[in-house]
Amino acid sequence: MSPRDSHDPAHLDVLDDLLARARSAGADAADAVFVDSTSVSHAQRLGNVEQLERSEEQDLGLRVFVGKRQACVSSSDLSATALDELAERALAMARNVPEDPYCGLASPDQLATDWPSLDSCDPQEPDADTLIARARACEEAARAVDGITNSEGAEAGWSRARISLAATNGFRGGYAVSAHSVGCAVLAGEGTGMERDYAFHRAVYGADLEDPTAVGARAGQNTVRRLNPRRAKTGRYPVIFHPRVGNGLLGSLAGAISGPAVARGTSFLKDKMGEQIFAPGLNVVEDPHVHRGLKSAPFDAEGLARTRNAVIQDGVLTTWFLSLSSARQLGLAPTGHASRGTSAPPGPSPSNMWLEPGQIDVDALFADIDEGFYVTEMMGMGVNQVTGDYSRGAAGFWIERGQIAYPVAEVTVAGNLKEMFRNITPASDLEFRYGIDVPHLRVDGMTLAGE
Repeated sequence: MSPRDSHDPAHLDVLDDLLARARSAGADAADAVFVDSTSVSHAQRLGNVEQLERSEEQDLGLRVFVGKRQACVSSSDLSATALDELAERALAMARNVPEDPYCGLASPDQLATDWPSLDSCDPQEPDADTLIARARACEEAARAVDGITNSEGAEAGWSRARISLAATNGFRGGYAVSAHSVGCAVLAGEGTGMERDYAFHRAVYGADLEDPTAVGARAGQNTVRRLNPRRAKTGRYPVIFHPRVGNGLLGSLAGAISGPAVARGTSFLKDKMGEQIFAPGLNVVEDPHVHRGLKSAPFDAEGLARTRNAVIQDGVLTTWFLSLSSARQLGLAPTGHASRGTSAPPGPSPSNMWLEPGQIDVDALFADIDEGFYVTEMMGMGVNQVTGDYSRGAAGFWIERGQIAYPVAEVTVAGNLKEMFRNITPASDLEFRYGIDVPHLRVDGMTLAGE
């Protein structure tokens, strides 16, 4: 592993000590995680500094097993007395909870023994002046756009986390991740005719962060375009999703193929393994080992290897996202998707995930639409993971004869994810910006509720 990805070896020593204390207190097995995080954030509005904060935290989580019972506890106190108390508290809790037939550590032959360097941590911490300059440049560029009348402020930040994991099954490992960010939100118009929009960017390395001036200019331009919106016509129309909102469709897919939801029968895709759920030719990829990826990790939170997955291959669903517990419940092999904090058991979640781009450019995606809706912002969380019903508030632009005609607000976009997935047409403009990414997406036959 590269020094840039490295954790602090002393943290593993702390975990080894804690695990020994847990075994001495009566645990049959245990695992522990150490998270050492640092963050710096700056916010300003109208050129005035409103916040400049630095925080440093160390958090320790212990999970113990007594037979088929488990309990999780956490602490930020690393003293010997506190570690003894932590182990004893965890054991007392475990002895008094119901049995879970699916809990337990991985067997040694399931553990990752080697993992790649992902270059997931920038060794250079930006100083306060750098963050202030990033936020100032972003806000000034946004306010310089003709029509901008006020600002909600700009923010710039940096964070780094070192994660270490150890368990009584023999696993020991750690890695570090970092993130730089900049963004702002501004307003255009006056009185009741004001509109708001935003732009931001996030990257593992400061050198890969988008120019703050470009981010700010985009925020200003996005906002001015939204002035004088109208209501959309109620009916069924083609809808085009901007990538910053279209990635929510992949987020819904990830939730629907999460092992616990499938095992409980609360997913609308619970019986769709091996079936065509996207159009033929479409592929969704999930890869935890992307170099400098926003969601990259060398191994999962149970010490299992992580691998690249073709989640959707030629439109067919090929996998669930499984932790050890959900895999046992379904009678399947784990997929290395476990993630966890310090105070709860692991559960599955995706890493870097994207829909591969299509063959047509964005203009061609619009070209044959006589009337339709281009969504650039969504509100609310109206997705029913049991049925797939989808209904969310939205704003964006009306499309007429293949062109953007005017801004639109106060629209409800509705459909069912089963049908929406089958009707997705992707453009060719995929960019990796969010960790879950899509190009522009067109979905025909959606219901709009407007005027």
